[in-house]
Formats: sequence, structure tokens, C-alpha cells
Amino acid sequence: MDLTIKKMQRYLKEKYKKAKPEDMKNTKRYFLKLIEEVGELAEAIRKEQRMEENNIKGTIEEELSDVLYYILMIANTYDIDLDTCFRLKEELNSVRYGFTLKIDDIQEDDAK
Repeated sequence: MDLTIKKMQRYLKEKYKKAKPEDMKNTKRYFLKLIEEVGELAEAIRKEQRMEENNIKGTIEEELSDVLYYILMIANTYDIDLDTCFRLKEELNSVRYGFTLKIDDIQEDDAK
């Protein structure tokens, strides 16, 4: 089953609601963790550490996942629907930069 931004946000919201409800609105902590993870991503990129045979530890893939995690958590603390925001921002970018491709022009690959 494919993951979507919407599903990832919903999953994290439910996960924290059950396990750590006191952390659900801890935006400052999530922002500081995001900055930390961006630094770790920079180091992994500098060292060109890539995932091999599902060994994700210390790799660009792991750090990108961590960055995404904290972006999703920050969005959740503000009840922001990132799917909607991304679409709206892409509409602005299309006008600003003259892009003709729209997000809904891209079809999901059902041939997996």
C-alpha cells in the first residue's frame, strides 16, 4: 500500500494521541529536532552515505525520512493539511515560473 502525505500525517497524529498525547502540540521540540535532522542529513550527503540492502542507518535515506517525520509533526501541531498546502503552493509556482504541468497530470503507477 502506498503512503501519502495525508496518511502519514494521520498515522503520526493517531500514534501520538495514543502513546504521548502530551507531546502532540510540542512545536518547539519538533522544530529543534528538525534542525538537528537537517544537520545529520547534510553530513550524510557530504559523506555520500547511501542505503544498501535495506541498511538505512546513517544514510541519506534515513535522514530524509527523519526530516520528513518532523515536518509532518510540525504540520500536525498546527493542524495543517500539507497535501492541500502543497497543491496551493504549486499553483502559485505555476503562475510565477510558467510551469504547465499540474500535479494531477501525474498518474500513480498501478503496475507495481
